[in-house]
Amino acid sequence: MDDLRSLESFLKTVEAGSFSAAASRLGLTPAAVSKHVAKLERGLGARLFQRTTRSLTLTEAGERLYAEAAGPARTLVQALATLTERDTQPAGTLRVSLGPGFGRQYVLPLMPAFLARYPNIRLDWSFENRHVDLVKEGFDAAIGAGVEADANVVARRLLPIKLLTVASPAYLAAYGTPTTLADLAGHDCIRLRSATTGRLRDWAFNVNGETVTVPVDGRLVLTDLDAICDAALAGMGLARLGAHHVLPYLDDRRLVQVLADFPAPTGTMYVYYAHYRLTPPKVRAFVDFLTEAFTRNDWLARIEAFV
Repeated sequence: MDDLRSLESFLKTVEAGSFSAAASRLGLTPAAVSKHVAKLERGLGARLFQRTTRSLTLTEAGERLYAEAAGPARTLVQALATLTERDTQPAGTLRVSLGPGFGRQYVLPLMPAFLARYPNIRLDWSFENRHVDLVKEGFDAAIGAGVEADANVVARRLLPIKLLTVASPAYLAAYGTPTTLADLAGHDCIRLRSATTGRLRDWAFNVNGETVTVPVDGRLVLTDLDAICDAALAGMGLARLGAHHVLPYLDDRRLVQVLADFPAPTGTMYVYYAHYRLTPPKVRAFVDFLTEAFTRNDWLARIEAFV
């Protein structure tokens, strides 16, 4: 077990980039992680890291060990965790990355029931609009759209994403309601800039079965979907937002859908986690709870109703 802890400390240090970051993920002190790695180096008779005051880089021996040991060691660690927790409720800290708006609107309200069912689980969540490297960054799971097919990732569907064009009644009263895609040229369109790539997101529509990108412009460019929604509510222009994002505001008529005859290409919101032979019980409990909750809720039917 001591040798396994030393190997796990080495793997986490490689993936986290430092002893301190690895210690945070393992629930140890940086000194303890450094001690485990040093013990592994002594046992192997080889230096695994080149250490300076500002950096930590793998040696050739370290690179070879990581390439050969990462998969088997991780499987063994999870097998031991599964055996330990088999007769108890899932336990431990659950690190999740998810978007701020979707997380607050749909996921957090479900967590009181989740924590009541699994009292030995603690939540440590990062609210951010980006895709994360689950293993390298130490996340147990993430929630997001556009998950690419990957043999190393398991993705479970939560709900469809249907983009709607919306505006406030005040904006439409002042500037008119667009009825064709050509009308968009005469409107302030609130643009989304990707926080990851810096590129402006296109406005695409389905026209006679084909995807058409329509040039749009506006005086407001934002990098956050919640801010775009707030701007639309304030009457600052037309916005393109997921149906799941704007349902409450459509219900109370603070936003109105326009161009309903021109739907957007659809996507999917997933909860995803790293593919392991033995999924940790806390991750399995979270994913199963979440997918079941979304299936039972009326969100799916309401979102599917939008053409």
